[in-house]
Amino acid sequence: MPEVIFTGPAGRLEGRYHPAKQKNAPIAMILHPHPQFHGTMNHQIVYQCYYAFVHRGFSVLRFNFRGVSSPRGSSGGSFGEGVDEKHDLAAAMDLVVARRLPHPWLVGWSFGTEVVLKYGLEHPIDGAILLSPPLHRATDAEISAWANSGKRLVAVIPELDDYLRPTEARQRFAVVPEIDLVVVEGGKHLWVGESQTRRVLTEVVQRLNPAALPLPTSWPMAPRG
Repeated sequence: MPEVIFTGPAGRLEGRYHPAKQKNAPIAMILHPHPQFHGTMNHQIVYQCYYAFVHRGFSVLRFNFRGVSSPRGSSGGSFGEGVDEKHDLAAAMDLVVARRLPHPWLVGWSFGTEVVLKYGLEHPIDGAILLSPPLHRATDAEISAWANSGKRLVAVIPELDDYLRPTEARQRFAVVPEIDLVVVEGGKHLWVGESQTRRVLTEVVQRLNPAALPLPTSWPMAPRG
């Protein structure tokens, strides 16, 4: 998995990029969960997203937000409460634009969805997928900005989420009538278990490239580096 190091305002940002074999394949940019609760680009669900996309013909970029460490080093800076991370996303998008990678999609999980909702529309993306969005930081105004934006927005809501359950999700996202809101029965915030993992990743790939289905029936463990 090729390592990429790019620079943001806070310094070094560490990522992994895998190019697609197919010409003009979309690129999925995966934004990881909360850094202060063990969220990194190597989190198991993030890695499984990465693996699913790579082996289904996508370009994929995953990276660590500022202050997040891996065995190979740390991204510069410190946790920015979902505000300063906008610059990390911008630096990653600069990399995508510089490499002329087409059809970028943002795929956020938990904390990553907050960064997507708040700042995703500042960039030339095709759309965004939100996995277990808590909606703690994104304001109603930032959510409503996605309405009529021309960008596809998909929210995958676990029925038994710890932070945002389907009824409240429908209320908060009502300001974006065109949203594709998917409720996963029995789902939990962390998508624990093979069946839950397979279901949430199927929903993601269904939106980006349905021809790539079905997904594998087993998943590798995330790497340490």
